[in-house]
Amino acid sequence: MGTAVVATLAGVVFVLLGSALAGTLRPRRYSTPADFYVAARAVRPWWNASAISSEYTSAAAYFGLVGLIAAHGAKMLWYSVGAAAGFLVLLVLVVAPLRRSGTYTLSDFAQWRLGSVVVRRVVTVLVLFVGLVYLVAQLHAAGIVLRLLTGFPPWAGWLAVAFVVLAVALAGGMGSSTRVQSLQFWFKLASLAAVAGVLVAIWWRHPAHPPSGPVYTTQVLAGAGDPSTLGVVTVLIASALGVMGLPQIVVRFYTNPDGRAARRTVVAVLGMLSVFYVLPAVFGLLARWYAPPRTPVDQVLLLLPSLMAPGWLGDVLTGLLAAGAFAAFLATSCGVLVAVGGTLSTSLFGGGVGGFRRGALLVVAGALALVWSTPPGASILLVLLAFGLSAATLCPLLVLGVWWRGLSVPGAVAGLVTGAGVTALLVGVRFAGGGFTPLLRYPALVAVPAAFAVMVAISLVTRHRVPPGTDALLARMHLPEELTTPEIDRSSLGGSRSSW
Repeated sequence: MGTAVVATLAGVVFVLLGSALAGTLRPRRYSTPADFYVAARAVRPWWNASAISSEYTSAAAYFGLVGLIAAHGAKMLWYSVGAAAGFLVLLVLVVAPLRRSGTYTLSDFAQWRLGSVVVRRVVTVLVLFVGLVYLVAQLHAAGIVLRLLTGFPPWAGWLAVAFVVLAVALAGGMGSSTRVQSLQFWFKLASLAAVAGVLVAIWWRHPAHPPSGPVYTTQVLAGAGDPSTLGVVTVLIASALGVMGLPQIVVRFYTNPDGRAARRTVVAVLGMLSVFYVLPAVFGLLARWYAPPRTPVDQVLLLLPSLMAPGWLGDVLTGLLAAGAFAAFLATSCGVLVAVGGTLSTSLFGGGVGGFRRGALLVVAGALALVWSTPPGASILLVLLAFGLSAATLCPLLVLGVWWRGLSVPGAVAGLVTGAGVTALLVGVRFAGGGFTPLLRYPALVAVPAAFAVMVAISLVTRHRVPPGTDALLARMHLPEELTTPEIDRSSLGGSRSSW
């Protein structure tokens, strides 16, 4: 067993065991199931921001970003801008109102805002699909990393990540996940920064020139890897609007004490992401100089240390990268599991801690089944698919639900179905060999405005289906806590919210 394999296994085992211990030893006991879902709404902004940043900086995404920068150069840096822009949009439009609604999940919000079980069911299906796609991307990436660096079968990586995140989620719900994710973000940032620092020092002493051939990249969904202006714009749209509906991100703001704390959390997230996304740019530029032609995009980052520092130093740096990668897999997977498991619990199993655990087991089983039955592919493809679908469905519902009193039940359902249907149609036609017209290459450019337009148009012609009491609900979301009255309280929704 070579030094590289030993270093990789040491880093991976350290992260897996450390995460399992941090999440399962002495988990906090909550007095109610509601507190279990949202960590008693007592998570402080800095701690919550660390957990959100950890969820968002998934290894599947930044591995792909490094490869795309290596392949296409500076234009791909706009992808990092899209990541930050998404949280800026979230800060301006929905964070504080969503927290003040007092709900627990996106499905809860949909039913509370529109008073419709049908809307809740549609949102639940979309949340489940987006969450599963995101989780499958993490598991596939874990398998690829372990196979590439150690020769172990991919299923070993899938099962290791699935087991640890399930143990953490079942032990303490949102509280345990928050603690683990926060620690993982700073470990991930430190490990990647250390590797980047060493590699930059090597480049400084021994400058290299770009290789004559291109770094290999494959076409993936939603314009990823397309350096044209249209390709970059479509990914910016999907990133900026898609983050708003990612279940693992949105549920985090329910854990803050109030709307003001939720806004402070987003400001901290913007700062953390601004620091973190310097690192993929550094790695991408180094890979552009050192990676040989036709290096697979999702392997560029992992191979970079051995290319720049052959020998024991490169092996140690590779082990650090592997540890950081598995920290990212675990952090993102924990967030998805808690969010989607909570949604299934309140929608299918009547809420409660037992319902959450059944929901979490169902999510993990479904994700593993999908991983077994699908080819590895490019993980960034799956991530962008989740972003694109979220932008075309859950984003319009949140924006209009928070800001427009005219949103009706038929309008919401029609918009959700339109966004999902247009995305599925364009993606399906493209993969069936339908060519590469602009509409097929960039589904987000079509699906997002179509969903907004249909949601507004149908609502305008069905004004009589606007739920009664809408003005009071909007006031509850938009008035600061100190201005509330007994009629506009912030008490949590109680009882079973099962709708199936």
